[in-house]
Amino acid sequence: MPTSALWTLKQARALFDKPFFDLLFKAQEVHRQHFKPGEIQVSTLLSIKTGACPEDCKYCPQSARHSANIDSERLIQVGQVLEAARKARDSGSTRFCMGAAWRNPYDRDLPVLEEMIKSVKALGLETCMTLGMLNDQQADRLAKAGLDFYNHNLDTSPEFYSSIVTTRSYQDRLDTLSAIRHAGIKVCSGGIIGLGETINDRAGLLVQLANLVEPPDSIPINMLVKVRGTPLSNTEDVEPFDFIRTIAVARIMMPKSYVRLSAGRESMNDQTQALCFMAGANSVFYGCKLLTTPNPEEDRDISLFNKLGITIERISTNKSDAENMDALTTKIVPIETRQYYNAAG
Repeated sequence: MPTSALWTLKQARALFDKPFFDLLFKAQEVHRQHFKPGEIQVSTLLSIKTGACPEDCKYCPQSARHSANIDSERLIQVGQVLEAARKARDSGSTRFCMGAAWRNPYDRDLPVLEEMIKSVKALGLETCMTLGMLNDQQADRLAKAGLDFYNHNLDTSPEFYSSIVTTRSYQDRLDTLSAIRHAGIKVCSGGIIGLGETINDRAGLLVQLANLVEPPDSIPINMLVKVRGTPLSNTEDVEPFDFIRTIAVARIMMPKSYVRLSAGRESMNDQTQALCFMAGANSVFYGCKLLTTPNPEEDRDISLFNKLGITIERISTNKSDAENMDALTTKIVPIETRQYYNAAG
C-alpha cells in the first residue's frame, strides 16, 4: 500500500473489492493512527450568491441551463454573512464556508469577498469559500485576506467527467487546485457518488485526489441529491454499502485528510451514518440545519451523536462539548431552509 509512491487504479480498486468488514476494520485502524476516534469537525455552509450559474453540471439545480425551481439571488451583503457566521459559531461550528454559484469570480467581486473573509475570521472561525475557478492572482488575494480553505471538487473520474460537465474541463479544476495550494490556502476537494458512475470511476476519483502534489486537507464525499429539473433527477439510488465503501477507501488512501459526510446525509438513516463514521468520516456540514428558531422534531443529528458517543472538535471559544451540543440542539431547523447552499455544487 503506497506511503510515498503514487496510488494506481488497480490498488484503489482492490480496496473497493475487499470484504466489507475487512475494509471497515482497516479504515478504522488507519483513522485511529491519525485522528482522535469519536470526534468530528463541524462546518456551516452558506450560499452568498444563488442560482443563474452558466455551467452545465448535470447534478446542480443552480445551473441556468436546467429547469430546477431555484430563485436566483445576487451576492448578499457582508452584514448578512456576519449574522449567519455568529450564529454558526455560537452553535458549535468551527468553520464557516461561503459558496457562490459562479463559473469564476470577477476581480470586481474580490473586495467584498475579502471583507467577508476578514470579518468572519475576526469572529474566531476558520473560513472556507467555493466560488468556481480561480486564477493565481485571485487565489493570492484571497490568501492575503486570510482565507483558510477553498473548496473545488473534482466531482468524478477523468474518464466519466465529460458525461457530467462540459463547460469546464477536468484540467481546469486541477489548475484551480494548483493555484489554491500555491497560494497557501488549504485544499477542500472531493466528489459526488450516484452520478451514474462505475466503481472504477469512484476509484479513479480517489486516485486523482490522493495523487495530487499534496492530498486535500478536507475531502467532501457527497451522495447525489436528486432535484427535479436537473438531468440526473431520475438516476438510480446509491446502495448505502457502496457509499460506505467509498468513505472507507478515501480514509485509507488519504489517512491524514478530514473526510466529510456532505450532501445527501439528510437522506441517510442512522445506521448508514454510523457506519460512515466507523469507516473514517470525521467531518460534517451542519450549516443546512442551523440558524433559525428551535425545532425539536429536527434533532436527529444531535440524537445520533449522543447515541454514538461522538464529540465535536474543539472550537476557539473553548466551550465544552456539552455546551456545543446544547447550542446545536437549540438551533436545528428544517433542511429546506432556502438560504443554504447545496454542498454537491
